[in-house]
Amino acid sequence: MRLTVDGKQMEIDADPEMPLLWALRDLAGILGPKFGCGIAACGACTVLIDGSPVRSCVLPVGGVEGDVVTIEGLSRDGALSAVQQAWLDEQVAQCGYCQAGQIMSATALLDEIDNPTDEDIDNAMAGNLCRCGTYPKIRAAIKRAAALKLARA
Repeated sequence: MRLTVDGKQMEIDADPEMPLLWALRDLAGILGPKFGCGIAACGACTVLIDGSPVRSCVLPVGGVEGDVVTIEGLSRDGALSAVQQAWLDEQVAQCGYCQAGQIMSATALLDEIDNPTDEDIDNAMAGNLCRCGTYPKIRAAIKRAAALKLARA
C-alpha cells in the first residue's frame, strides 16, 4: 500500500489490518511514535493525519486516508517547529517517552487555535498521559509555542 508520511510517498508491504504504529515503526523505520498502551488511551503513539491527532496504535494502516505527519516530520529545513522549540525552552521532558505524542497533540491544537485558553489546552491534551507529571510544563510550553508562532508569522 502507498502512504504519504512526513511529506514522502512510501510503499509499505503490510496487512491492511496492521496498526499504523507498527507499519511506521517496523516497516518504515520511523521511531518517534511510541507504543504505550495499544488501546488509544495514553497518546504516546499520536500522529497527525491531515492535521488531526490520531492514535496510531489502533488505526489499521489500510484505513489511513490522508497525509501522515510524525514528530520526525515537524522540523523543516533543520529548524524546529515552534512547539518543539517551546518544549526545549520550558524543559518539559523528563523521561521523554510520551513527548512525541504530546508534541503532536499540541501542534494540532495550535494549528486550530492561535491563542488557546487553559480549557482549550486541557481539552486538546486530555488523551495524552505523562507518567512523570510534567503537565504544568506542558501547559507553559504550549503557551510559549503559541507566542512563538505569532512572532514567526
